[in-house]
Amino acid sequence: MSKQLPLVEQSLCCSPLMRQPLSEDQSAELARVFKALGDPVRLRLLSLIASHAGGEACVCDLTDAFDLTGPTISHHLKVLREAGIIDGERRGTWVYYRVLPTTLQMLSTVLMAPGSVTT
Repeated sequence: MSKQLPLVEQSLCCSPLMRQPLSEDQSAELARVFKALGDPVRLRLLSLIASHAGGEACVCDLTDAFDLTGPTISHHLKVLREAGIIDGERRGTWVYYRVLPTTLQMLSTVLMAPGSVTT
């Protein structure tokens, strides 16, 4: 009688992370991105930018969502930008941010098994 793996284990066995060890360069890059996302303010900023109408958000729309100073929000946005998670474009006085889908796709590719369904 064969024992079937639970669904979670079945999908993890085929993710790139489980198939082969990461190289030193891959580990460093992924750690940098995950470290940037490891802060609740930055994770929320990413969510606000990604879900904003048109796929981009003005910094003026982001600062009101937090009980933090403008320089603190700017620091968090800088960390996300330097990690390659978001990009910004200055338009007059304001900077507009958008999520870089290639970085999010890279994270998804490493963590998810091919054909995995998300809800």
